[in-house]
Amino acid sequence: MTLIECKHVTKHYYRGNEQITPLKQLNLEINRGSFVALMGPSGSGKTTLLNLLAGIDTVSEGELIIDQELIHKLSKNKLANWRASHIGYIFQLYNLVPVLMAYENVELPLLLHPMSRAERHKLVSEALDRVGIADRYSHYPRQLSGGQEQRVAIARAIVSKPTILLADEPTGDLDRETGIAIMDLLKTLQEEQGQTIVMVTHDPQTTKWADTVLHLEKGQLIEQEVFA
Repeated sequence: MTLIECKHVTKHYYRGNEQITPLKQLNLEINRGSFVALMGPSGSGKTTLLNLLAGIDTVSEGELIIDQELIHKLSKNKLANWRASHIGYIFQLYNLVPVLMAYENVELPLLLHPMSRAERHKLVSEALDRVGIADRYSHYPRQLSGGQEQRVAIARAIVSKPTILLADEPTGDLDRETGIAIMDLLKTLQEEQGQTIVMVTHDPQTTKWADTVLHLEKGQLIEQEVFA
């Protein structure tokens, strides 16, 4: 079943009087529960597409439909609420708050939802346990390894049980062994929880975990590989 649909999606930016178009007439469908890798050279539109899917940015032309919702038609307030409920974002450099413990970093997205402290505690504990780092809940980011920080970041991304998990170079700052462990974790989330994952990567090795690899160049889809 189609979860994400891009119909002739174009995105323009302006740099002074110059128009920059990182995405041009992009047509794309992503199925629910799939693991999609986005590849392409710098400037090909990968991060722009990820930001559009996250509701961080809006399309200039065309339609972006996610879970039957016309995202580009939502008001700022409705878009913020939609994003809090549907999107989990994993950053390459983790983006953890250094003055907060692992538990508090994971809890942050839940503060946007109307729930009790006990409900938040249950969800945070489940997420930390899910990524195998429950024993580090009281540690600050500076006390964690890179792999542990990324696990906390993944726990934060999945704690609200989002519809879509977006990952921007999730292994880019990690050594090979730790990167493999993180990719195994993402694949487990897809297979055991039915998580839909869209990942930007420059590393061909990480595409081994994906079901579909999309190649972008100059803002357009030039190749799509689907693995059985």
